[in-house]
Amino acid sequence: MLEAPESHTGWTFITNHARVLASIADNPNARIRDIAARCRLTERAVSRIIADLEQDGYLSHTREGRTNTYRIAPGKALRHPAEANLPLASLLSLLVHSETERTAARQQADPQQHVAAPQVNTQQQPVAG
Repeated sequence: MLEAPESHTGWTFITNHARVLASIADNPNARIRDIAARCRLTERAVSRIIADLEQDGYLSHTREGRTNTYRIAPGKALRHPAEANLPLASLLSLLVHSETERTAARQQADPQQHVAAPQVNTQQQPVAG
């Protein structure tokens, strides 16, 4: 059984709802337990978030045996008025990890791998004001 995630204090850039959606977008057949572990949330919190997202039409699911298959509504507008002109797909495109990115991250984390990981530009870019 998985251990309870460590608590986090302070703010973050990404909400728990966005984390859960990104996890589901990455694996539409993921179990709540797996989503919770990936997002570092409790299973109860993930269940509540999924209920919120389904209630507002961002997410739906079908039950196939003991497996839920989730379906995201990518064209639905984001909730906050400042982002109301953006579809959910825009947010998910920033958050969902492609297989290539996951492979690169694993290779970077495992020093035994001899494949070069992609270089990341860490220099600050000017911000338009």
